[in-house]
Formats: sequence, structure tokens, C-alpha cells
Amino acid sequence: MRMTKLGHSCVRLERDGQAIVLDPGVWSGTDSLAGANGILITHEHADHLDTGVVRAALERDAGLELWTNAPVAAQFADFGSRVHAVGHGDVFTAAGFDVHVYGHDHAPIHPDLPQVPNVGFAIDGKLFHPGDAFTIPAEPVETLLLPISAPWLKTSEMIDYARAVQPRISYAVHDELLNANGINLIAQLAGMLLGGSGEGGYARLEPGASVEI
Repeated sequence: MRMTKLGHSCVRLERDGQAIVLDPGVWSGTDSLAGANGILITHEHADHLDTGVVRAALERDAGLELWTNAPVAAQFADFGSRVHAVGHGDVFTAAGFDVHVYGHDHAPIHPDLPQVPNVGFAIDGKLFHPGDAFTIPAEPVETLLLPISAPWLKTSEMIDYARAVQPRISYAVHDELLNANGINLIAQLAGMLLGGSGEGGYARLEPGASVEI
């Protein structure tokens, strides 16, 4: 499986001539869904869901399908059976990829703000995208997409989450809030506390970069 980071929390996964894109948000580029066969969206926040880009892609390609939680699916109900509402415990196949759904809610930002639904996706038993949550999937994770900067996140929580999931490697996502200094600082801390790009360690891809997982 080839993973390409497209920006913030958006990644493209390719295998056997098929491609799925997870969390195409407003910081993911206007062509994030070009050539995609499936779309997976963890929750409704704009940094994970660019409604205009997703709608345009569904209108452009009659074979494109979307899997997401019920509130997001409702926004695209006019696309009928091509849009699938999924929740914790569901298992499905998207463009040839085997997907297991974990989680219920977005991590709390503040008690005065509503807590929206959030689902995480485990792909082919290899990669887990938690969205904006600390969900620990009930299966081994080789590659964890690890949020590193958010209004709901502390660095200590990030480290403890990665340690709890115990992936072979964590790749940084949710990083558009950081400038170069912040990215370097998180890399230093994660390198000390999680290790480098070896077993159990931490790495980050620049937008547009790819890796085989």
C-alpha cells in the first residue's frame, strides 16, 4: 500500500490500481480527490471535510463513493446509495480496501462547545486514522496517523496515545497549525519519547510525499 500525505489530516492510499482518500479538508488542496475511487471522512470539521471539494468530486464521477458518520452522510444524501453512513464496529470494503470502523466522538475541545461524532478507520489491518480522537482500535496497528497539534490536544496526550496504540510507526498528521519551529519541536520531543523512524517510532511526511506501508 502506498500512502501519500496531501496536507493536514488528509492522506491518499493506493493499492492494485485503486485509491481512497481520507479526510479531504480545506487545508488538503483543491485536487485532493483527483483519481480517487473512494472517500472516507472521520467527522464534519472543515479541516477534515471540504464540502465543496467532496460534492464536486461526487458530481464529477458517478462511480465515486463516500463512507462517513451519519451527520456527514446526511449532508450528501442527494447522492443516494453512493453515500454510506457507518459507525463503531462496522466493517466494509471501499475500492478494494478492507475497512473497520472504531470510535464514537470527537475529543473534547471545551465544555462549552458541542462534541461532534467522530469515527476512525482501520485500513487493511495496516493503518489507523483516528480522526480527532484518542480511539484505540481493537486490533494491532502497524501505522498510526498521529495528530500532533490541535485545540483538543496536549503533547503529553499525543505521546501517551501513541504508546497506548503501540504501532510499528506513527506518522504525523493534523499539523497545519504549526510553523516550521513547532514541527521541529514536536519532532524532537517525539523522537526522544517515541523513538525515531525505526520500530515503534515517529516520522513526518511533507505534503505530497509518499511512503510504502
